[in-house]
Amino acid sequence: MSSCSNCGKQRAALKRCSRCKQVSYCGAECQNAAWKGHKKRCVTLDEVVERVNAANLRRDWREVLKWEGRMEEMMENYTDAGCNAILALFAGAHGWAFNSTGSKDHSLSIVRLGTRRAEVLSKMQRFRDQGQTLCVAADQLLSLGNREESAGYFQRARKIAEGHGFFSVECRSCLGLGKLAREEGRDDEAVELMRNALVCLPLCEEEDTIMELNVLLEFTSALFDTRAIDEVEPLVARYLEAAKADSEKQGRLGFSKLHSLYTSARLHEVLCTCTPRVGPPSHCSALAFHHDR
Repeated sequence: MSSCSNCGKQRAALKRCSRCKQVSYCGAECQNAAWKGHKKRCVTLDEVVERVNAANLRRDWREVLKWEGRMEEMMENYTDAGCNAILALFAGAHGWAFNSTGSKDHSLSIVRLGTRRAEVLSKMQRFRDQGQTLCVAADQLLSLGNREESAGYFQRARKIAEGHGFFSVECRSCLGLGKLAREEGRDDEAVELMRNALVCLPLCEEEDTIMELNVLLEFTSALFDTRAIDEVEPLVARYLEAAKADSEKQGRLGFSKLHSLYTSARLHEVLCTCTPRVGPPSHCSALAFHHDR
């Protein structure tokens, strides 16, 4: 038995709002009494779809999330491709919401919607997108401290990558598993996973500067942990170059450039300590000075 959306009385026969079909009333009297509060949400399904599709996620994520309660209704008459697009839209809105608020609830929503998207994408045989979606969910779980669940998502993504030959998914999943291994003190395993991620980079289906920077950042840090200085040294120059290009593209000095400078200074400090010299090279001092500032 349903309840009237105005007075709350339970009745066997209620009259549904003919416009939005989302609320029910005892009759016209209750509907008129509730109209002032209801009119802002009294929108047809076609109008909801139109509003959501017209929204700019970065600017209008609140407008999109306002209609998330009607997401299931929106997907009822859609194909798998349409359902995937709707799930991606709401997940994207939660992503911008998280960037704006930092709320963990939005991270959990990204995982929830991503899990559903992965199922739909599997049915559509879009395995690369499925793997990428699982990696996004895994990253969110890792940020929430759910390491075991995060590892499971990364492992599923890696299995998809290995089965279908998607190097971008292999790269991202190996990086994620490597970060988990490093956090848990399994340094040798972390280095091996990140080395595999580095090997996958030039084989990825599309160039991804951010992924390259993330791999170089995490891999150089892991190599320092294991004292593999010989392997660190050639990577630092690559890291500096990639970070410089990224900063120029952004038009500002980003985190990657600052961290690459720190990594270079750290490397030269190790080399200066381990190798007998009359004095440290001038560029070593300059980078160290830059980092100290």
